[in-house]
Amino acid sequence: MSRHISPSILAADFSNLDKEIDRINQSKASWLHCDIMDGSYVPNISFGFPVLEHIKKLSKKPLDVHLMIVKPERYIDRFCDLGIDNLTVHIEACLHLHRAVQQIKEKGVKAGVSLNPGTPVESLTEILGDLDFVLVMSVNPGFGGQKLIENTFDKVVRLKQLITASKSHALIQVDGGVDLSNAHKLFDCGVDVLIAGTEVFHAKDPVLAVEHLLNA
Repeated sequence: MSRHISPSILAADFSNLDKEIDRINQSKASWLHCDIMDGSYVPNISFGFPVLEHIKKLSKKPLDVHLMIVKPERYIDRFCDLGIDNLTVHIEACLHLHRAVQQIKEKGVKAGVSLNPGTPVESLTEILGDLDFVLVMSVNPGFGGQKLIENTFDKVVRLKQLITASKSHALIQVDGGVDLSNAHKLFDCGVDVLIAGTEVFHAKDPVLAVEHLLNA
């Protein structure tokens, strides 16, 4: 089982973005996670293309972009053309999920699908073989700093079983309330990628925080 950390830029100090990203560049993080929120699919707005383009210029880490927007198919090509590495859409936001995933992969970008806390992992059965990532939301999406929902651990175990049974190579990501108190258990349950915002960016030493999570 692999172990990766993808720090969530949403928790960074945007008034000092250059320095914040530089610290992640120096860390053992595998990606830099970017949540794109539209204020419609989730009750919050984050940032759009101009900010993401700036982040792309500053980051030495591949960008792991998570679209929390309605009708993401409208913008998939434009996001992919920015040179990002991973693009994740929500199953709940896609009318034609398979088409959206193929649209991402045709651009040479790794494709992920995210599940909200109330969405069962079994809903991915028909598409697991096409995915590079499954992102399990361990809080209700929209805001950082929330506590991880306890049912997440069982959900990850069931997802891991489905992935194994389908012979998929999809990595499991978990986003929301990830910290040192639950990182070890999440890895043990089968998580490959911890997406952590507050735990990394609010730490005195983000570089060390990433290392602590990796070694949890």
